[in-house]
Amino acid sequence: MQLSHLDDKGNAHMVDVGDKAVTARMAVAQAEIVMQPETLARICRGEMPKGDVFSCARIAGIMAAKRTFELIPMCHPLPIEAVSIDFTTEAPACVRIKATLRCNWKTGIEMEALTAASVAALTVYDMCKAVDRGMVIQNICLLEKAGGKSGHFVRPTEQP
Repeated sequence: MQLSHLDDKGNAHMVDVGDKAVTARMAVAQAEIVMQPETLARICRGEMPKGDVFSCARIAGIMAAKRTFELIPMCHPLPIEAVSIDFTTEAPACVRIKATLRCNWKTGIEMEALTAASVAALTVYDMCKAVDRGMVIQNICLLEKAGGKSGHFVRPTEQP
């Protein structure tokens, strides 16, 4: 199997997508951040010193999705059409972040979804670190992707 980001001499290169067809693409990724129960309670009560944690993390995730091609060397810039960042609190002390992205383009949007979920989790950490430096970001993974030659992928469970 030849790796798509290596040429015949083994040099890294960006894949040529010029001849690929534009198709509808979708990807869903997640990240979790585990914290002290009191930290989660303070987030939910709106009592964090830096402000509204989820609003700030949502904006950061959206911004990160749009800039993924500047962070990951072989990613193409994509015409992202939709980004949704959702937060689910799970007792006693976990926040699950789900990033859902859509576009119509020649290449997949998985890296943008993974970047959005990751940066949203990092932003939760940043917003809460004054209260809880022991938080752990975990289970960053692709949950689902659709579109393109490789077809539809769904992770068997939402846990990696």
